[in-house]
This record gives sequence, C-alpha cells and structure tokens, in this order.
Amino acid sequence: MADGATFHVPPDHLLVVGLGVSGMAIARHLKRQGIAFVMADSREQPAGAAQFRREFGEVPLYCGDLDEIDMSAATEVVISPGIDPHQAVFAQVRERLIGELTLFTRALPSSAKVIAITGSNAKSTVTTLVGDIAGSCGVDVGVGGNLGTPALTLLAHGHELYVLELSSFQLEMVGQLAPDVACFLNLSEDHLDRHGDMAGYRAAKQRIFEGAQCAVVNRDDRASWPSIELPTYSFGVGVPEGAEWGIAVHHGEQWLCQGEQPWLPVSALQVAGVHNVANVLAALAISVVMDWPREVVLAAVARFRGLPHRVEVIGERAGVRYINDSKGTNVGASLAAIEGIAATIKGNIIWLGGGVGKGADFSPLAPALAAHAKVALLFGRDASLLEASLAKAVACQRFASMEEALSRGAELAQAGDAILLSPACASLDQFANYEARGDAFRAWFERQGESSAHAVKE
Repeated sequence: MADGATFHVPPDHLLVVGLGVSGMAIARHLKRQGIAFVMADSREQPAGAAQFRREFGEVPLYCGDLDEIDMSAATEVVISPGIDPHQAVFAQVRERLIGELTLFTRALPSSAKVIAITGSNAKSTVTTLVGDIAGSCGVDVGVGGNLGTPALTLLAHGHELYVLELSSFQLEMVGQLAPDVACFLNLSEDHLDRHGDMAGYRAAKQRIFEGAQCAVVNRDDRASWPSIELPTYSFGVGVPEGAEWGIAVHHGEQWLCQGEQPWLPVSALQVAGVHNVANVLAALAISVVMDWPREVVLAAVARFRGLPHRVEVIGERAGVRYINDSKGTNVGASLAAIEGIAATIKGNIIWLGGGVGKGADFSPLAPALAAHAKVALLFGRDASLLEASLAKAVACQRFASMEEALSRGAELAQAGDAILLSPACASLDQFANYEARGDAFRAWFERQGESSAHAVKE
C-alpha cells in the first residue's frame, strides 16, 4: 500500500503500529470490542500481512515508511512492544500514544486479579511457576504476556486470574496497570539501546508498581524495590528475618524458609542453581500473598522442572554436566547462571559465550569467571569484545561456531566440571533465536552420545 502517497488515518479510528504477534492480538481485541482501527507496519512485506488480510478483510493495512502516515486524525496510536515510542515519527501524537497493556487494563473486569512479574532475568521461569501453582490450587488462570500468549488474547477467555510476564517495553507504555501483586525480580544491564541508560531502564520497570496492592522484591537487589510506598515482601538467598523469604539450615540441611518457618528442603527442588532457588522463593512469597493452600503450593513447586533453555541440565557424560542456558542473553542472566551453577558442582565451569552483545559491558563477568571457570570458550560476532573484557581474568579461546567451542569444551572437561552455555549475548548473528541456539547445543550433545554408543558396538 506504500507507494509514496500519504496514508491518512480516518477520523474516529485507532492506528495500530507493528504487525507481529502483539499487533495481531491488539487487532483481534479491537475487533471484539467493536473499535474501528487501521493497521500499519514499517516493513514493506511483513510476515503477518496475508494472515491479517484473511482475518480483517477490509481493514486498511499500510506497509512501509511510517513517515508517510498522517496520524493527525487518529483517536489514539497503539504501538506493539517492539516499536520504539521515542521515534520522531510519533512526536505529534505523543499524548495519544499507548501500548497493549493500556487496552488490557481498560477491558479488565473489576473482579479479575492480576499478578505482574518483571525483571531483567528469570521472569519467564517465575511467571510459569506461579501459573502452575495457581492452576494446582484450582484457580482459573491465564498465563502469558511477554511470555507465550499475549495479555489481550488471554483476556478474551475471561480468566479469574492473569499471571503476566512483562517487559520494560510493555511497561513503559502503560499508564497504570494496578496489579494485585507486582513482582520485580532483578535489574541488570539490558536494552540500553532503547532506554538510553540504566536509569531509564529501571524507570520503565518501576511502572509495574503504579497502583499495585503490594510488591514482591529481591532483597539482594535494591534496584528492584519500589520507589513509591507499598506493602513490600522480600526474598533472597541469605538467612531470612521476620516475614522475609530466604535459605536457612534446618535439621542439618538447607531449607526454603519464611523467617524461622521452614517450607521445603532445597534438595526437593528439580531446578538447578542457587538463582533458581531464589526464583522459587519469589513464587512462594506470591503464593502467600494470594493465600493459596500451603500443601498444594509445595507439591506444585516440587514438581516444577524449569523451562527449556534456562539453566536446563541436558545431561551428564563422564561426570561432566552439560547445561543449556541459551536464554542467558545478557550479562546479568549469565552472571546468575555462572554463580548459581558454581555453588552446585565440585569442579569448574567451562563457559561458552558469544553472539550479539547489544553494546553491553562484559566486565562484570570477569570476577565470577576468575573464581569459577576453567576457561571461556568464545564464539560469534562479539567474541573479540568478550575476550578483550575477560582475558585478564580467565583463559579465553575463540572459535568460529558454538559447535567448535563445545567440542573443545568436551576435550578440556574433567569429572565434576560443568559445560555451561550462557552466552551473555543475543543469538541472531548465527541462529534464528535463542531457542535454536539451545536446540543446537542439545543436538550436539545427543550426537556425541550416539557416536560413543556406535564406537562401543564396533
């Protein structure tokens, strides 16, 4: 539809920008609500165009340069999370610019409850676990947001409770979500190309607390605490005091505790790493706020095996554990994985890192790798940047591909060690996404097992 002529948004119509998963969810929501809209995407040939035309028939779809759109008559402009709201093209409609969560809050029934979860890392794990717990307790729950099903799609099913993973991109565009529980897990450097600096990034995350009934925060990361007055419940991996959540010794072993009250031994968990214990503590804190039955909660926690590509133990061979944390796409996530795994193994970590660094400072990884890693095996576009930041702390070797790095890691590993893929970088230089990178890690491991079995048979 882009041919150099100006596209005029009709009066009394919303303009939706961004034809992706979220954009389609927005469009379907507006159709259900009977709200007139038009759709736009900055790409000449977006992948979802054919599907949009099948579903929405005569609704105008503009594809191309957003500067060619006259937005002046639009009642509001709704942007998908991946669309940067700071672009100059939106200057004239800044006061009418909203995101999908604003539509969600407008349409949310007053009887429904919302648990909102954000953080630089682990939000998918905690969101999934809280959803599992709620379902086990008999709650009619919809789980999604930034994870899986968009919030507006969940809304169409009329759930009793919504457990939403929310990104900084989503939160910066909502006026007041007002969740029943707002959980902020942690903050580490990420998305600075969007938010400008850490202050801007934190400010976007902090919007989760606006209008909230209470906060669940990380005692070990003060940046996660609300900057407004709220009833606040904390979790951390130290010994808890009062009503805090943490880890303490009970009958000679480590337990998850609320204050002096033991809830579950750490040994009963099926997830790996100290950082995953912290994730479980966050979920337990939420469960108590929601007044869910303790025994049902504990049973759900004990069953939880974590999510694929998030500190996922692929297997063990010759006493060496292979751990896929391909979702570790920033420094904070990888730091948590390194320190979390180091506390659970007898040997050393062989760390695989690399990919697209997104302009991050890799130096915070150096102390952890110096303390816990035998070697850093680097691959991908920004391997040289990683090496420049880490070489004084840990031995570094560079490879053209992850598979080559893995092969070298298998040669260097000894019983008790762990080969950890937690790249601190995005995957898009060599893989379609982080899932594809993690799948390649698993495939390599499985091929080696088949080769070993074949050699034994011969």
